Amino acid sequence: MNRCTLLAACAAAFLLPSAARADWPSYRGPAQNGISSESLTLPAGELRQLWKTNVGIGTSSVVVSGERAFTMGNAGDKDTVFCFDAASGRLLWKHEYPLAKDARMFEGGPASTPNVDGQRVYTVSHQGDLFCLDAATGKPVWYKHYQRDFRGQRPEWGFAGSPLVAGNLLICDVGGRGASTVAFDKATGKVIWKSGDDGAGYATPVAATFSGKKTIVLFKAEHLVGLDAGNGRELWRQQWKTSYDVNAATPIVVGNRILVTSGYGRGAGLFEVSGSKVSERWQNKNLKAHINTPVIWQGAIYGVSDQAGPRAPLVCLDLETGQMQWEEKLGGGALVLAGGKLVVLSEAGELIIGDATPGGFKPALRQQVLGKRCWVQ
Repeated sequence: MNRCTLLAACAAAFLLPSAARADWPSYRGPAQNGISSESLTLPAGELRQLWKTNVGIGTSSVVVSGERAFTMGNAGDKDTVFCFDAASGRLLWKHEYPLAKDARMFEGGPASTPNVDGQRVYTVSHQGDLFCLDAATGKPVWYKHYQRDFRGQRPEWGFAGSPLVAGNLLICDVGGRGASTVAFDKATGKVIWKSGDDGAGYATPVAATFSGKKTIVLFKAEHLVGLDAGNGRELWRQQWKTSYDVNAATPIVVGNRILVTSGYGRGAGLFEVSGSKVSERWQNKNLKAHINTPVIWQGAIYGVSDQAGPRAPLVCLDLETGQMQWEEKLGGGALVLAGGKLVVLSEAGELIIGDATPGGFKPALRQQVLGKRCWVQ
């Protein structure tokens, strides 16, 4: 679930010395695994803030393509897609449309993250407004609506999965009967295929290859599903039921295996795909990622477990066995990985960075960078 940026009602940039520049154009980065190719050298003191700006309420992440940063927020019953100069924070353009923030047990606003692909940027609102915008100007190129165009059933907390670019296709978790998943021509918005009847989940679709077959992996309301990327034909499925149908953390593909995890006491499981069959490697309750997605690094799983909140711990599991390696109470939040280091933003807005190692977690930097409640990745 892309419950992950703007509950602090701002976007901010901080200087990380000796960090090589690399694009992060979509949710969880170009490899969809939450791992950056950037190097990371920490300063002796605190990080220096470069810029800060108000983008309203929401839970959309910030993505970066070239010299530009993109995100979404809601203010005055309007959703706004923002494009900033990444270095200075200068507003380059914004695209607005009327939409109530619809707060339901959290602050409300957009819950998905923009996806930048060349000269186009794709966004989804919590009600299912799907925009293709010109990345240079913010002008609409084409538009669809999940509910009106495909009878998509809005999940209780709104549409949250980000659109996925897979070759010439844009893949969306729509949740309609006969149109649970829809593949569009990314240039024109023409429907290429529709598939399934599952209710939409809150996670972002993932592109993967299993035994040479290009596959779209989706974490639906009650199942993990694999679809043929070319025609939408179902290849396999695995049941994964969670309270309130909150399958929110995006699946992580490692070779022919897939890690899934959910909150509400559900836990985590590692599954192996072979042709049309899915087999369980392990399943336990050592990791219960409610909202934000873990990362897998050098044979270990790192993630924020249990329900969103300041008591949610950071945990490390062995990938092969699912056994707990350690647990640290850092105050909830979410994480990515860069240069072998975990970059954690706690729910209270504290940035925490330390080496990713199954031997334990020792923060090398702790700095308050945002305020209010942050569900950030």
